[in-house]
Formats: sequence, structure tokens, C-alpha cells
Amino acid sequence: MRNARSLTPHRGPRIRARNWMAGAVALGVGLTGLAALGTTPVAAVPSDPDLPGVDCPESLPAGTDCYSGIQPSGAYYSIAVPDDWNGGLVVHAHGGPGLGDADPDRTGDDLDRWSVMVSEGYAWVASSYRRGGYGAQMAAADTEQARQLFVDAFGEPATTILHGQSWGGDVAAKTIELYGQPGAGRYDGALMTNGVLGGGTRGYDYRLDLRVVYQHYCGNHPRPSEPQYELWRGLPADSSMTNADLRRRVQECTGYESAPADRTPQQRQNLANILSVVQIPERTLFSHLKFATFTFRDIVHERLDDRNPFTNRGVRYSGSDDDRALNRAVARYDADRAARRDLSFDSDLTGEISIPVLTMHAIDDPTAFVEHESAYRASVTNAGNADHLVQAFTREREHSTLSASGYATAVNALQGWITAGERPSPRTLADACPSYDETYGQGCFFDPSFRPDSYFSRVSPRPGHTRWPAITQRQFEAWQAVGGIGIDFQDDRNAGEG
Repeated sequence: MRNARSLTPHRGPRIRARNWMAGAVALGVGLTGLAALGTTPVAAVPSDPDLPGVDCPESLPAGTDCYSGIQPSGAYYSIAVPDDWNGGLVVHAHGGPGLGDADPDRTGDDLDRWSVMVSEGYAWVASSYRRGGYGAQMAAADTEQARQLFVDAFGEPATTILHGQSWGGDVAAKTIELYGQPGAGRYDGALMTNGVLGGGTRGYDYRLDLRVVYQHYCGNHPRPSEPQYELWRGLPADSSMTNADLRRRVQECTGYESAPADRTPQQRQNLANILSVVQIPERTLFSHLKFATFTFRDIVHERLDDRNPFTNRGVRYSGSDDDRALNRAVARYDADRAARRDLSFDSDLTGEISIPVLTMHAIDDPTAFVEHESAYRASVTNAGNADHLVQAFTREREHSTLSASGYATAVNALQGWITAGERPSPRTLADACPSYDETYGQGCFFDPSFRPDSYFSRVSPRPGHTRWPAITQRQFEAWQAVGGIGIDFQDDRNAGEG
């Protein structure tokens, strides 16, 4: 296996101390749980692990050692171990998915973004995944492989917490279903933040809605003068369209990049209809349409052999200035049953969890809307595992990151649940956060009273596809026994691997 360039480990700035006792008391964690919350180092770091050292991000505490290289799968990994390691490990699953080859910078960038985990005393490991493009089980396998790589180098940690953000939330949820069941002993708890927890089939149905509604009003993706194709394809496989090309078309139709006063009456009407029907915010219109273009092409062409996993048959669209005309003219598609089965097997969630799981979600998340949490709660509850799930919500409005004070509160609350058996609640999280904010100063935004509406209050339900979980554990195991179902990734390896 070819390793990354070896450098002297960098030691970044030391974060100032804070009141551990106050945080632990607010979380309801007894004295037996304080050591696990990082009051004292409980693990000895090997003096010379057989891994290539690299410079740490400047955001990490002084005394942190960082390592990076290539996994057996061809994915890139990053590891960070603080000088005062508390014995806990955070295994991170990143979002996206990005497209193209595996990104060697991805894990280092994520380590910088979630440096709060290392500042709280946890070691950290993440995988870039072996390739870009869709595949939740592929990403789960590479995440688990990164954890194994850490254990081989540093020994078994006292506790292992899996963290996933955005699409990484789906990856993390799938990882604990595959590798975190009783007897596996690999993961002790999981934290999912702003997660795409509706799964791969229902979780992306609304982006097919966006494509057909957009085309009804705009008619420029594709243009009448261009070759026509089914919109569930995203793009033809040989299309040379770029992000800039797509952006120009969206601007042409909606004026979304212009000040409202500078938009034409037709642009204002088009934009209002699209946003109202699909229920997405204006600020993420382009990013949603980009996913429904380029990532749909990856899902359909690269992963599902040009078969369609999405349907809008039987959907009644509403919220426009003329719903009758919209529903009469909008394009309709039926899913290929085998394609929907394969996508479901890969990335829909069974709700089969047996370890403590804490989710945290921004109430005004513009990308993975907060109703994803309702879908996940319904899946877990209907699978009989509600006692293993706690959900918290914050008055934040960004998707890709949340307050460091909130992350610190959540990861330590989960650690306390694992080690001391003290199940947190939205109220105890809100009460504990101010002590962490003394260190990070990014604010506390927990809202213990918030409960999201049903997932289908946000996404038009597909007839016959409304019960959660979208795939039961029994169905998953039956398909697994058949073999040849899902998105194959066994032969996918990073082209740069030596």
C-alpha cells in the first residue's frame, strides 16, 4: 500500500480549559462518568505508531499528533490523537457525496471543521471513501476499515463513537446497522448531525419533484432545441454540462442570483412557484438542482445501470398559482422496481439499532430539512428500538456545520450515556451547553420544545411508500441472502492507489 508523505507531527495551539464538572452535572452524569468525559487521560498513546505523520490543522490543540495515508480500499484516511487523549475515539463519516476520484484533502478538511472533537480529548479518524459518487454501503465499509486501521495502530479505545454529518448521517446510520449490532463490539454510540436520515429512495424523491416542476416552469433543462431525456437521469451520460452552465440556466429562468427588484415579473413568478411547490428555500435552490442533475446522473448511470429508482406517479403537486395546470402537464415517471430495490438496499435505513444514538439537527437546515428526523424516529420506533434514540434540535440555519459548543455538548452527553447509563434529553443538553460555550463561544441554540412535523408534510408521499422503515431488517436480510442486490463496490478502488 502506498503511503502519504511522512512529516513531523505538528502540535497546534492549546485550547483553554473549561469547567468539566459543571458540564457533567448539567448533563446528569455521575462521578463514575467523569473520567469518560475527559477529566483525565485514560489511554497511553504509542510513542511511535507505524503510520506516516503529517501536519495537523492549526485549529487542533497543542500536543496533537496527526497521521494520514491510504487505506487498503484505496481511500485516504486522517487520524488525530491529542496529547491528553481521554481514551475515546470519534469515527467520522463525511457527507456529500462528492463526484469523481477520492479526494486526498477531504479528511484533513473535515478534521479542521470538527476539531472540537479533538479539543474535547477524543482521538479522531475518518475516511475519504475509495471513490466519489453514491454508495452508502461502500462508504460504510471504508468508514469501518478506517476504524480498524486506528485500532491496529493504537489499540482498542475505551469507547468508540461514530459521527456522521449530512449524507454522512445516512452513512453513519447504515454503518451501525451493518457493524454495530450486538456482539460486534465495534461501536458504542453514534452521533448524527443534520443527517439525511430519510434514506436513499424517499430521501431524494423531492429532488425528482424539483426537476419536473422546474422543467414545467422553465423549460430550459433541457432546452427544446437539445436532445430530450427522462429527467430522472439527471443528465445524459455523455453530457458536457458544467456547474456554470446549469447556474446560467437557473438564473435565466428565475433570476435567483439577482436582487428581487431586478427580476422580471416572469422570473419572480417562476421562482415563487418552484419554491412553493417543492418547499425548498431560495438560498439552496441551485444546490438542490445541482444534486438532481449531476448526482442523479451518477446514481442512475454509474451505480444502477441506467435504471430509474425514482417515481412521482400519483403525486399531487400543490402550492402553485395554478395547481390544476401543473398537475396536468408535469412529467410523470414510474420507478424501475429493481432499481428502487437496489437503492433501498444500499442506503435506506431499517431502524435496527442497539447502541445509544443521539441526533442533532438545525431546525432551519436548508438542505437536509429537519423533517428527516421524523422519518428516522418513525423507522427506529417501528423497529422497536425507540429507547436507543434521543433527538435534539437547534435554532440554527446552516447545513454543513453547527456551533462547536453544541457539538461538544452532544458528544460528551453521548459519552456519558455510554459509560454511565445517563440517557440525555433535549432539556439536559440545553442546560449543559453554556458550560461548553465558555470555551468555544459560538453560542447555544438547543430548543427542547421543538418537534418536527411528519416527513410527508415536506415531501409529497408516493402511493404505497409511506410506512417507515422504508426497508425492514427482515427484508434487508432476505435481499442480502439472495446476493447481487444493491450498489456493487467491491471492484471500486481509488485509481491513484499504488
